[in-house]
Amino acid sequence: MPDKFRNKYRVESARLQNWDYGSNAKYFVTICTKNRECFYGYVRNGEMILNDLGKIVETEWEKTFELRPDMNLYMGEYIVMPNHFHGIIGIGENEYNTLGTDRGTIRGRDAMNCVSTVTTTTDNNPRTNPPKNQFGPQSKNLGSIIRGFKSAVTVNAKLINPDFGWQGRFHDHIIRDKKSFHRISEYIKNNPRNWRDDTFNDW
Repeated sequence: MPDKFRNKYRVESARLQNWDYGSNAKYFVTICTKNRECFYGYVRNGEMILNDLGKIVETEWEKTFELRPDMNLYMGEYIVMPNHFHGIIGIGENEYNTLGTDRGTIRGRDAMNCVSTVTTTTDNNPRTNPPKNQFGPQSKNLGSIIRGFKSAVTVNAKLINPDFGWQGRFHDHIIRDKKSFHRISEYIKNNPRNWRDDTFNDW
């Protein structure tokens, strides 16, 4: 993997503590197989050739966006590689990351500074604005999406190969601007072509 992406991931147990992973943002995610075993196929002449397990990963990723219409998800570039998966996923504004104005508060993000932003309108009465988890429902965020995806793949993949497994954690990078978005998109598209020198290629 190119140096420009190293040290920019954060594992699931060490998410940014002041970042709402259910907020309106785009993320670059990487998920590896257990022991980086090549379960999903192989690369030939710069092209990824998916086997049946690899096709399951592809199908379940695309299903992720169909199954969660309430989260207003965006599917960017993605690629299933022999032993890992790269994808860009966006979470748009939705009922879980924007509180209704009938309560007088709208929750948002200051993406550049990684802090929560709260806009108060007319009603400041704590009895009509009861305290809530500052980051909203924890079942409607990036972690829950990835857990659901990994679980669906595992259930189907084990029918073909009982030894299949994911690495316990996943890596994420918050995409902060258009320049980064396009650079990462190109990196994902070119991943098969660069497989020989890929950090994940231990074979």
